[in-house]
Amino acid sequence: MAKLDAQVAAILDAGSASDDEDALIASLEDSPALDAFREQRIQQLHSEFSRAKAQKSDGFGNYTEIKEEKALMELTTSVKFAVVHFAKDDFARCGVMDGHLEALAAKHTDTRFLKMKVDNAPFLVVKLKIQVLPCVLAFANGVSVDRIVGFEGLGYTEDTFTTKDLETRLLAAGVLQRAKAVGEASVKWGVKAQKKAESDDEEWD
Repeated sequence: MAKLDAQVAAILDAGSASDDEDALIASLEDSPALDAFREQRIQQLHSEFSRAKAQKSDGFGNYTEIKEEKALMELTTSVKFAVVHFAKDDFARCGVMDGHLEALAAKHTDTRFLKMKVDNAPFLVVKLKIQVLPCVLAFANGVSVDRIVGFEGLGYTEDTFTTKDLETRLLAAGVLQRAKAVGEASVKWGVKAQKKAESDDEEWD
């Protein structure tokens, strides 16, 4: 049995002869200690709501394509958490990754979710040694803390994974704050295994 809250226990003890449950609940609600706690919760909810609203106007909550390398470098160093997908539009697996990242971006408004086409980032491709697509880099305070190459390490098989699988990986990297993907939600964006020669997650350069 869970430990009884001290305030609740005191009210129950004081009203032990009473059969009026409503009166006990009313005295619980009248407790100044609980009023302060409720007020604290309301205040926290208000400040979190205001912060999320402000962040949304700064691009949080969206999966955004960045066209210039300089802008991408500035973004990843100016925000606390960022997830960047280096992609090529004609790669099927990059499209699969886009779907997952878009779903996570809407839920995790403390992290910027960004996409950069490799053709627009020749300097970064060399600097970050990106050779296989899709390639997802997770940044914390401007430093790369995880690299996902292809679908490696995401699902139960090398060819399928869920949004929750990706969320779990990014949570472990520390770039997401808490789990928000609801169950598996039957959102399986996996693709069937292709012949290795046709696979998108091979070297592309």
